[in-house]
Amino acid sequence: MRRVLITGCSSGIGLDAARHLQASGWQVVATCRRPEDIAARRAEGMECLHLDLSDEASVAECAEAALAGGPLDALVNNAAFALPGAVEDMPRGALRAIFEVNLLGTHDLTTRLIPQFRAQGAGRIITISSVLGLVGIPWRGPYVATKFALEGLTDVLRLEMHGTGVKIVLIEPGPITSRIRENAIPHFERWVNWQASPRADQYRATLLKRLYEPSGKDRFELPPRAVSSRILTALTVPNPAPRYYVTAPTRISGVARRLLSTRALDWFARRN
Repeated sequence: MRRVLITGCSSGIGLDAARHLQASGWQVVATCRRPEDIAARRAEGMECLHLDLSDEASVAECAEAALAGGPLDALVNNAAFALPGAVEDMPRGALRAIFEVNLLGTHDLTTRLIPQFRAQGAGRIITISSVLGLVGIPWRGPYVATKFALEGLTDVLRLEMHGTGVKIVLIEPGPITSRIRENAIPHFERWVNWQASPRADQYRATLLKRLYEPSGKDRFELPPRAVSSRILTALTVPNPAPRYYVTAPTRISGVARRLLSTRALDWFARRN
């Protein structure tokens, strides 16, 4: 039975992916931060480990425990959080906090598992990015910055792993039903002093309503299964694409990339 480690399985994309892959015959090693979520995943028959991507010791312990349980065939990097607010209102600590999880912790876990994939001559590393890794929009600066960085790091990793048998894939979701907005509220309240901002009126008119007065689904929003299906494809096809776009916004944003194919760019980069 193929074995996959998936990060961020408390809700949303990670939870649905864990359930979908388990139903598809994979042995799922889920990760969560909260004890109650770990217990819930174990009650569903999954192996579940504690993982806090902001804590280097936690990342090391999770990787060691996952590998101790048997060989891994794949890693799905999903865990991340959002920190809404105007860029000019973001203190240095806010950016440090979100980069620790969305980029640095993800990178740390990935590099701890690569040696096992290299040794067995095969493996899949699937990283969940976002339409906000392709285009930036107001009020999402920190999240956009982490996803742009994640895109670049993952692209280079794919080039460098060419010929090793380890396949590197990005999944680009647009709006997906999840708790990311709800989960962003504590980070916003911790870091953003919006009342003192020159944009206080804009916060009241736009962002605060979006955070605290949800008005239903976003335009083009799809359920998490739309992403889970792409993850399964990326894990099982013999030659996965470098990127899979999910929802209309990411397909539209990916047009420029498709005009000059990623595979063509890979070919050029490997020869220069």
